[in-house]
Amino acid sequence: MKTRDIVLIALFAAIIVVLGLLPPITLGFIPVPITAQSLGVMLAGCILGARRGAAAVLLVLLLVAIGLPVLSGGRGGLAVFAGPTAGYLVGWVFGAFVCGLIAERLVREEQPELSQLLSFLAAAVIGGIGVVYLFGMPWLAYMSGKAFFETAAASLVFLPGDLIKAFVAMLAGRAVLAGYPLLPQRA
Repeated sequence: MKTRDIVLIALFAAIIVVLGLLPPITLGFIPVPITAQSLGVMLAGCILGARRGAAAVLLVLLLVAIGLPVLSGGRGGLAVFAGPTAGYLVGWVFGAFVCGLIAERLVREEQPELSQLLSFLAAAVIGGIGVVYLFGMPWLAYMSGKAFFETAAASLVFLPGDLIKAFVAMLAGRAVLAGYPLLPQRA
């Protein structure tokens, strides 16, 4: 790993932490808040790629584990990993990786802009939403003692906001690609 990679990982970990400063929106019927930090996960994957994006999220989770209050609402510590949001936090790592992997495979500098935008959107939706939900919803159902389908239906309230975040990640990924490409290129 080069110095540039370490700096980019730390930078995107900081971006995820800063997005946690925005206050969470708590809904009464589901114990998982709506936060802006999932946007940081999508940005890390789309802009840095699979390995560096996942490493940035792992760095944030390491900061959480040692007790720093870097999650939205000032949460931190090991207890977070035993709560209802733990599945989503674990999903962040895999979501950033999948998002980055899809972006690395689909996005090319020589593509038309529309193809790049759609590729970034696909990466953000599949990795940043689908994979994160895949880890988060079963754990939330287990922790809340509710049926999976009931939890999944309640979690649909997150979908509109997450689609907006995916759209923002798409635009940011395209803007960075046009100005300062960071995605590792595959042969």
